[in-house]
Amino acid sequence: MSKEEAIFKLIPAFRKHGYEGTSLTMLSKATGLGKASLYHYFPGGKSEMAATVFDYIGSELGKSVLKTLQGEGEPKLKIQAACESLREFYDSGRNSCFLAIMSFGEADKLFHDKVKARLELMIENLAKVLVEAGIEKEIAKIRAQDAIAQIQGALVLVRILDDTKPFERVIEGLPGRLLG
Repeated sequence: MSKEEAIFKLIPAFRKHGYEGTSLTMLSKATGLGKASLYHYFPGGKSEMAATVFDYIGSELGKSVLKTLQGEGEPKLKIQAACESLREFYDSGRNSCFLAIMSFGEADKLFHDKVKARLELMIENLAKVLVEAGIEKEIAKIRAQDAIAQIQGALVLVRILDDTKPFERVIEGLPGRLLG
């Protein structure tokens, strides 16, 4: 198994159990690798595994959502495409947000700056598109922050209610709320 395959298999364990709730035994079981093999790929242990997964997920989010927002085109179409990318990225809300998972307890102490930077990047890029659409800069930032809050809230509801409809509604209505 390659390191990239191992990273991909680590994601569900961290998403399901969080950083503190995920043990090396769980990570070993998730990957099918012994603990020695995990340490071969990730000498820094669980914190390195989580950091690597964080970077991988951030890269994937960048390739889908951020690339869409940073691209050329009409702001409304960029926002609609970004919303569709979010729907796919979060599997209609079935995938918990890794940023949220890494903002609790011990994980927050380890990854706070990385989580903050990733959120700020998302807010900044969304706000830039809103400014392109003619919305005043401060209002654009507030709307971008509100959009992230709505997405995060919907992800929590999906997880607790085991129902993707709240996430689907948020994503469906987001372009209108942002540009309205």
